[in-house]
This record gives sequence, structure tokens and C-alpha cells, in this order.
Amino acid sequence: MALDPSQIPVQAMPLKQPLTNFASRLKDGQGKVVAIGSSTTAGEGGIAPYPQRLLADLRIKFPNVAIDVINRGVGGEDAPLELKRFDYDVFDLNPDLVIWQVGTNSVWQSDGPSFADTTKAIRKGVDRLLGAKRIDVILMDLQYVPAVLTPAKRKKANAMVEAISQIAHKKRVNVFRRFELMKRWHEVARISFDRMVDPGDDTRLHASDWTTDKMTWQLTDAIFAAVNKAPHGA
Repeated sequence: MALDPSQIPVQAMPLKQPLTNFASRLKDGQGKVVAIGSSTTAGEGGIAPYPQRLLADLRIKFPNVAIDVINRGVGGEDAPLELKRFDYDVFDLNPDLVIWQVGTNSVWQSDGPSFADTTKAIRKGVDRLLGAKRIDVILMDLQYVPAVLTPAKRKKANAMVEAISQIAHKKRVNVFRRFELMKRWHEVARISFDRMVDPGDDTRLHASDWTTDKMTWQLTDAIFAAVNKAPHGA
């Protein structure tokens, strides 16, 4: 009997750090999230991107709060270029929470930024965000899809996932472990790549509507739990 995909026995790993700043703002009746990244964030094809879905999902979780989610994704970019946009695409918007989806294009693009340049930019970007003293940070790592799992790219993909994890641990910020979540969907829940990947994407890089929807709900649940883990909760 085929597994009902609405009952997947695989959940995202919880966020390790409480979302203290975001929780405090929610207690005041409002909250602002900025989502910065590449095509996963900006949107691809006809699939509604995760920030649009996250807004709807957070408003369900926090029905009495004025929440805004601002999409600052630009397809094809990675950390070095995204970092250059921080002043006007992050800080000028005064967010309480920043979700930085990062690392994929460094692995996938043959002419993308180097591993060293990417990880250096991630460290610098996290330092800048933390330096504001009012912003919680979630890093979102790579998608687990065929485009980054080829023999030429898989080792680099694993290294990037590990580097993002290490940076987050050292800086004491959160990681939404998308790579591991999707890997376990595929290996444990037996969800095929044909379902997980956008059927209109010949590169086999971008997530399907199904994946984006399920991933966003799990991200929402992780945010909700991390908010309630903060000293003042929500």
C-alpha cells in the first residue's frame, strides 16, 4: 500500500536556539520576517515560493498578531552577492527574524562562487545580523535533489551542508536542515524525486509544489516551537 504523503513519518529537526527577538515582537502584537536567498526564496516557474506560504502559515499559528514576511530572494545568487544586498534588502526593512536560504548555487553552478568565498560570506553575514542585537537568524541549507547529488557535486553538497551547520553552531544561530529533511523523505518515507522535484524543471534542481508546501509547514512548526521556547514565549 502506498504511503499517504500527508502522513509522512519524518519531521524536520527542531531549531536549537530560541527565537527570542521574534517572540518579543510577537508579544507586542506584530512581527516581521525577511527571507533572503536565491530561487528557492524568490520562486521558480509557477510554484508559489515558501515565503508566500510561510506568511499564510504563520498567520494561522499566530492569529492575533500582525505578521509580515518579505521576500528578498534573487534567483541564481549565493552568499557573496546576497551579502552585498544586506543593507537595503535586510537592515533597512527592520526585521525581527531573518531566514537566509544559502549554499545551493555554490554547489550547483559550475561558475558559481567558490566554497571558501561562500562560507566566508555566510560567516560575515551572520556576524552582521547578530551585530544588530535585535534579529534572530535561521540559516536554510541546500535542497536534497538530483542536481546536487551527481557524482561531481555530491561531495561538495555534503561539505556545504556540514559547513553551514558548523557556522550555525559556532555563531549560536539556527539551521533549518532542509537537506536532511528531504533526504529522509526520500530514503525513509520513500517519496520519489519525481514527486519532490518540480516536474517542469529539466535541471532537477527546484522543489515541487508538494515539497515546498510540506517544507514550509515544517518550517512554520519549527518557528512556532522556537518562539515558545524563548523566555517570554508568544
